[in-house]
Amino acid sequence: MPLTDEQFADWVADRVNDVVVRLHETVSTPNTFVEEVARYLPKAGGKMYRPALVMAVGGLGFDAGQVDVDALVDAAVVVELTHVASLYHDDVMDEAQVRRGQPTVNVNWCNSVAILAGDFMLAQASLVGAKLGVDFMAYQALTLSRLVQGQIAESRRPDPGVDPIDHHLGVLAGKTGALIAASARYGAVFAGLSPDQIDALTLYGERLGMAFQLADDLMDILSQESGKNLGTDLREGVPTLTTLLVQRARRPEDARLLDLLSGPVVVEDLPEALALLKAHPALVEARSEVRRWADSAETCLAPFPDSPATRVLHTLCEQAVSRTA
Repeated sequence: MPLTDEQFADWVADRVNDVVVRLHETVSTPNTFVEEVARYLPKAGGKMYRPALVMAVGGLGFDAGQVDVDALVDAAVVVELTHVASLYHDDVMDEAQVRRGQPTVNVNWCNSVAILAGDFMLAQASLVGAKLGVDFMAYQALTLSRLVQGQIAESRRPDPGVDPIDHHLGVLAGKTGALIAASARYGAVFAGLSPDQIDALTLYGERLGMAFQLADDLMDILSQESGKNLGTDLREGVPTLTTLLVQRARRPEDARLLDLLSGPVVVEDLPEALALLKAHPALVEARSEVRRWADSAETCLAPFPDSPATRVLHTLCEQAVSRTA
């Protein structure tokens, strides 16, 4: 008997709980200090967005009875460990002070500990992934390569002749799109889907990842839903699509805003910068870009029949858009 939407949601939530348990088991080690640091950020919670996506896509295989639940959980553990490791490394590069409402690992201990703890989690992720086969590990290596290159690209200015917005979108594709694409792909693989279906869902994940990150960046201007302090990107001088659109337009009436955006925005100027951004047409254009990526992701779902799983995947696209309303 097919699952109802509520039953499917419960199944996904239960499997995500399995991922949390297995993740903590995976970073267990006789070295209690390493274990403490590796568990530090996961214990603080988190959206578990990527593991949930692995499970939601995996649910597409229910009708054919081909879902390998254990493999889905292992794949989700690999994805989440990779994500958390990247956060440890990002916080060092960004000199971040707070993550998920608590001091970052680099603040709580030091940069070296944060970097090495991230490396440890990547090593443990590889041990789990090795059980899933050579093809899985090859794609995971490609994903990690894209993630690292995206992080490096973020730390550099665009090459001569490269549009800053194109450069920025390339950074997001590497830092966020790649791992969310992998999440969708792994769900499809261990749901026993066909190669064409796996490719369609990989593309869905890539486009969803772009919508997700663009929306998250907008929330830094619009609200505190993202879990960051409002205006974090502005205070750190991190470019976002909205600020890049303002700088590209260079309207005469934006002289004050352009001056504020010429470097990190100091705390006392933050309310003014946020007010000017919220009133700027660039914000509407950035919202439209979220919609464009979300709609593009939804087109990848066209070959799949209506089911609790496909309805969840459509909802994820709509949620990325509705967050910025």
